[in-house]
Amino acid sequence: MSITSFHPPVRTLMGPGPSDVNPRILEAMSRPTVGHLDPVFVGMMDEMKELLRYAFNTANELTMPVSAPGSAGMEMCFVNLVEPGDKVIVCQNGVFGGRMKENVERCGGTPVMVEDDWGVAVSPEKVEAALKANPDAKVLAFVHAETSTGAISDAKTLSALAHEHDCLVIADTVTSLAGSPLMVDDWQLDAVYSGTQKCLSCVPGLSPVTFSQRAIDSVTSRKSKVQSWFLDLNLILGYWGGGGKRAYHHTAPINTLYALHESLVILQEEGIENSWARHQKNHEALRAGFEAMGLDFVVPEDQRLPQLNAVSIPDGVDEAAVRAALLNEYNLEIGAGLGAMAGKIWRVGLMGYASNQTNVLFCLGALDALLSGMSAPINSGVAVEAARTAYQ
Repeated sequence: MSITSFHPPVRTLMGPGPSDVNPRILEAMSRPTVGHLDPVFVGMMDEMKELLRYAFNTANELTMPVSAPGSAGMEMCFVNLVEPGDKVIVCQNGVFGGRMKENVERCGGTPVMVEDDWGVAVSPEKVEAALKANPDAKVLAFVHAETSTGAISDAKTLSALAHEHDCLVIADTVTSLAGSPLMVDDWQLDAVYSGTQKCLSCVPGLSPVTFSQRAIDSVTSRKSKVQSWFLDLNLILGYWGGGGKRAYHHTAPINTLYALHESLVILQEEGIENSWARHQKNHEALRAGFEAMGLDFVVPEDQRLPQLNAVSIPDGVDEAAVRAALLNEYNLEIGAGLGAMAGKIWRVGLMGYASNQTNVLFCLGALDALLSGMSAPINSGVAVEAARTAYQ
């Protein structure tokens, strides 16, 4: 056997995640590893909690990264807040609402589904009707930014409805954190999870979470044990809680946490509002290019995520062949549709470090060249200029 070191190609990542990683973050990962109970590492942990509060717009004491990807952050929220027999209203307008339903069932809870068409926001009217019809519901769960479709829902309104009916709120912000306005405290979101590989432009593998005092009170008053040992907040708080003394819970992914710390420092330097504005500006330029080309957006304009752009595939085009050509000829990755959207859309990400003018123009130029070469029914040669005009 003569396997040698792995050297991946340099890609431009403009799919639904992961996004391009800032070189500063890759450098941070290469710094010397210290012990996970080392006082200098504990000091960095406290800084990271403060930086995450800034990103989430919260004062929640219990704000930290889970040592696993966003799916584990989701599971942490459900296994801690949902007990056997609990009724949970779950909103589904894409793939990830379905994963919430699966979590409720595995916790022994009863999901009450509020379903909307894929590609539109969650309907507050349907949610209100479900809350009125289920006065014994304990939790309302929804996806703020649905990665499978590029739709963003009105988290503030949904949360207000939940609290009017004495429900806790679980919100998926995997794709919205640092890319779209997210106000955890102002909107009274109780249990919120995200991921590092989207608009934070960090490496995959960590899930920032934050919990309100209402959520913590629910966890500490449980009648049954949390079904997951690893994700039990009662145990994790001994390691991630306040104060200098930390109890061993697990060996944290030390160098990956260096990466998240650097990512959050970069976000702080740019300013959270500036990050939101940058994502919006680049989305508008990309939109101008796509529309000039003749590609249609799936999501209504007032419900679109700027960082995840879902567009319909032109008639007669082999969408997989286009994605393969982008990867092989341009080292450019865009995403396919998931679930009900499979084969019908492309998902073009403009997340974090990858959300910039160079990538917008590069992606439009590459797509234009490939589709024109396939004699696809598009307006050739106009997309890049339309985007340039939008920037001006």
